[in-house]
Amino acid sequence: MKTFLVVDDSTVVRKAARRMLETWSFRVEEAENGAVALHRCRQHMPDGILLDWNMPEVTGFEFLELLRGEAGGAAPRVVFCSTHNDAAHIASALSAGADEYIMKPFDADILREKLVEVGLLEEEPT
Repeated sequence: MKTFLVVDDSTVVRKAARRMLETWSFRVEEAENGAVALHRCRQHMPDGILLDWNMPEVTGFEFLELLRGEAGGAAPRVVFCSTHNDAAHIASALSAGADEYIMKPFDADILREKLVEVGLLEEEPT
C-alpha cells in the first residue's frame, strides 16, 4: 500500500485530503508543519506528500529543500498545495523539487489528476 503524508497547518485541509486519499487506498499520515513532517519522513519516507506553503515553524518551501537533502528524500512525489497562484511561487516550488502544484481550494478531481500526472495513481478506465 502506498503511503501519503499530508502537511498543512489547517486541520480541515488535512482531514479533507485524508478522506480523498484513503478513497484511493493510500495509507495517510498528517503533519501540521514542516518540522513535524520532516520528523515523520525520517521515520518512514512516504510515496507522496501534499504540501502547504505557509505554515509555522518550518514552511513548506523550507521543508521541501530539507527533504530533498535527506537520504531517500528525492523519492517522494511532492504536490505543493497553496493559495499562491503567481508564476514566481509556482516556479520556486518546482525548482526546489516539487513535482506538481495545485491551488486551494481543490477537489478530488483536481487532486486525482495531479496524482496521475506524478505517477502515484493509475488513470481511471474510460
